[in-house]
Amino acid sequence: MRVLGMISGTSHDGIDVAVVDFRLTGGLLEGRVGHTASTPYPAELRARLIEALPPARTTLAEVCELDTLIGQSFAAAAASAIALGGPVDLVVSHGQTVYHWVEGAHALGTLQIGQPAWIAERTGVPVLSDVRIRDITAGGHGAPLVSVLDGLLLGAHEGGAGALNLGGIANMTVVRGGELYAYDIGPANALIDAVVTSRALNPRGFDEGGRIAASGRVDAKLLDVLLDEPYYGLPAPKSTGKELFHLGYVEAALAQVGHEVTEADLVATLTELTVRTVADDVRAAEVGALVVSGGGCRNPVIMDGLRAALPGVDVAPSDDYGAPSDDKEAIAFALIGWLTAHGLPGTVPGGTGARAARVLGTLTPGAGPLALPAPVAEPPRSLVLTR
Repeated sequence: MRVLGMISGTSHDGIDVAVVDFRLTGGLLEGRVGHTASTPYPAELRARLIEALPPARTTLAEVCELDTLIGQSFAAAAASAIALGGPVDLVVSHGQTVYHWVEGAHALGTLQIGQPAWIAERTGVPVLSDVRIRDITAGGHGAPLVSVLDGLLLGAHEGGAGALNLGGIANMTVVRGGELYAYDIGPANALIDAVVTSRALNPRGFDEGGRIAASGRVDAKLLDVLLDEPYYGLPAPKSTGKELFHLGYVEAALAQVGHEVTEADLVATLTELTVRTVADDVRAAEVGALVVSGGGCRNPVIMDGLRAALPGVDVAPSDDYGAPSDDKEAIAFALIGWLTAHGLPGTVPGGTGARAARVLGTLTPGAGPLALPAPVAEPPRSLVLTR
């Protein structure tokens, strides 16, 4: 079964796609990764999206328009992926998260926009969407859903392994002896990107190659203020997002410092915040390997910082395990689509904190009758990804 996975993450910079051809043999699921791509949002659309995100106030009219415009962008990216990578049996669209409702350390709701009907209409292929909410209704956080892929991919790793995703938010799955747990650590690129974008330090909206951070020095007082965030002390499972870690959060921290912080020093300090919070949690997990994906693994300041802080841990990109680091989340959602299509849960309770595993998503029919493959009685025990 060929599945197209699609996601725009918490960095809200564009749409990542991955076509994966899955075959199940016994308890082994093989996934051949085909076409992958990343399509930036049009500049005007990204600007509108940023302006509508928390803590900004917005209108239902703007949400409706963004839902359509983002849906059309996803539809165009899907059509391009199919034209270049060949026909698919199912599209899985995560859409764009615009709000993740957490109170008292419990997720109560989540909203992803990007109307899937635009994708189904453009491609004629059925679309699975709204993949997070069913886990939340079962008491989970709806995140990090990539933990289902991590468990299958790394379950045989001796001594335990951590799978770290450095998107807007840093999340980690810890896999050991057939068991796993996962949670959101805190900001990875979210605060860095917010500063780079607001101060026009790079037209691409991120610290490319870590060059800004490398040119600055960590401000110890500001770092202490940032590390005093109560979220870091909460037990897993837990989830967070731009609702907490946004530009206003940085400005509030700067107001407590009492002295001027240069732009380069600010970016360096926010980068060190990511390194420090991730390294602390990796040490606590006592894993021998850390498998890193997401945009942050392309930032040498972050990666060098993690290696220096974790001398006993093998820190490597997920590429070494068959999952290209820039495409891992899109591959994960393709996997969730395969699981749903075969009547299998797309979550692991330890990964999200839910009462039990759940089959995920809402299906939008394509051009013809909705036809699903025969259900599979037992979930796969492991996953091997190849190109």
